[in-house]
Amino acid sequence: MDSMIQSATNDTELLAEALDRLKREFASLPGYTPEVPGEGRMAAVLAEAALRLGDNFPYFHPLYAGQMLKPPHPVARTAYALAMNLNPNNHALDGGRASSHMEVEAVREIAAMFGWSEFLGHLTSGGTFANLEALWVAGQMAPGKKIVASEQAHYTHSRISAVLRLPFASVATGDCGRMDLAALESALAAGDVGTVVATLGTTALGAVDPLDGILQLRAKYGFRLHVDAAYGGYFRLASNLQADAQRAFDRIGEADSIVVDPHKHGLQPYGCGCILFRDPSMGRWYKHDSPYTYFTSNQLHLGEISLECSRAGASAVALWATQRLLPLVRGGEFAQGLERSREAALCLHSIVASDPHFVAGPPPELDIVTWAVRAPAVAESSNSAQQVFDRAAERGLHLALAHLPARFFAGAHWPNPQHDSSVTCLRSVLMKPEHLTWIDEIAQRLRDTL
Repeated sequence: MDSMIQSATNDTELLAEALDRLKREFASLPGYTPEVPGEGRMAAVLAEAALRLGDNFPYFHPLYAGQMLKPPHPVARTAYALAMNLNPNNHALDGGRASSHMEVEAVREIAAMFGWSEFLGHLTSGGTFANLEALWVAGQMAPGKKIVASEQAHYTHSRISAVLRLPFASVATGDCGRMDLAALESALAAGDVGTVVATLGTTALGAVDPLDGILQLRAKYGFRLHVDAAYGGYFRLASNLQADAQRAFDRIGEADSIVVDPHKHGLQPYGCGCILFRDPSMGRWYKHDSPYTYFTSNQLHLGEISLECSRAGASAVALWATQRLLPLVRGGEFAQGLERSREAALCLHSIVASDPHFVAGPPPELDIVTWAVRAPAVAESSNSAQQVFDRAAERGLHLALAHLPARFFAGAHWPNPQHDSSVTCLRSVLMKPEHLTWIDEIAQRLRDTL
C-alpha cells in the first residue's frame, strides 16, 4: 500500500510540472475565472469517492493474480490527467488537433510492431469495438458470408456477428485450446465462409491459434483473415515464446486485419483498443458526409476512418507518452516486462504441475495459467476449486475461476468424462512483471488453502 501512495505522490508532482508547462502554451489568452459549480464541496465528495473505491480488489498489487487487469503506467495516468485539462475529442482535428496527431503517431508504432508501414488504423474504446469494426469491414467485403472463430475465441465474435446479421459458427479446438485445423478445413469446404478469426491469446487460456496453418488454408480457400490479438498482440515483442506461438506471431503481419488492446498489456487506462487494416483502401467503407462538422482543416480526420464519433483524445495522449518512454522494440524495457510475465506463468505452471493436489492445464503459451483441483470426479473437482478460490481470497491471494473443457486436464484421469463436459478450474493471469518475484509467495498462499 505504501508503494501505491508513493506512486500517486509521484504522479501528482509530475502532473503539476506538466500542467505548468501546458499553461504557458496558452499564456497569451486574457485571464478569466472559470465557474466551478460546487467547488467548495469537492474535497468532501472526493473523500467519499476514495472510500467507495476501497470496495475493490487490489488490482495494483502482485497478490492480485486473477483477471486481465494491469495497472496503467504512471506516465500514462499522468498524461491522461494532463490531457483532461483540455478534454480533446479525437473525432476530428477541430476537437483534438494535437491529440489526433499523437494518435496517428502512436498507432503507427503499433502497426510497425507487426511489420506494417502502409495500413489504416485508429484507436477505439476497447477490443470489442475494434473487433466490431474488423468484422463490419469483413461483412462489406463478403456480404452474407459466414464468420468462423474457435470455440475458445472471445464470445463477442458471435455476438458481433449477430449484431451485423452475419452467420457465425464455432470451430473445435484441440486439447490445448488452439483452433483445430482439420475442423477449420471441414468448415471451409462448405464454401460459405467469408472470414476466419484467429485468436492470438484466448481469454481463458492465453492459447495461440496456429496462424501458420490457417494461412496455408487461406491460400487454398481464399477467405479473409482477421487476427484478434486484443490480449496477446504485444507478445510479438517477446523473445521467450515456445515454438508454436512464435511461428504464429512471426506471421501475424500476413493477416488482413489485427486488433490489439493497449489497455491490457500496453499499460494504458481503460478504454483503449486499436484496429489495424493491412490495406489502407479499407477506408472507403467508412466514407460519410456531414453537413456541419469541422471546416477548419482539409486534412483527413480520424472520424472519417472510425465508426465511433466522439473518442477520448486523452487516451491517445496517454498511449503516445507511454510509447515515447517505453518504445515498442524487442529487447527494450517494455518487451522485458512481457518476458518476465511469461516466465512467471511458466514458474507457476511448474509449481501446480508438481503438486499432487492439483492437475495442471495446458502449458501456458503467454502468461495465463490454469489448473484444476485433483478429485475423483469432475463435479467434485469443480466444488473444490470454488473452495480454494474462496480460501485464497481470505489469505489475500486473488485468483480467478474458469469453466473449461474437462479434456484440457488430461492428467486428472476422471472416469468417462463426456467430450463436451466442463470443469470449474482455477486461473491466474500474471500480467504484472512483479509477479515473477512474488511467485514463491503466491505459491505458499495457494498451498495454505489446502
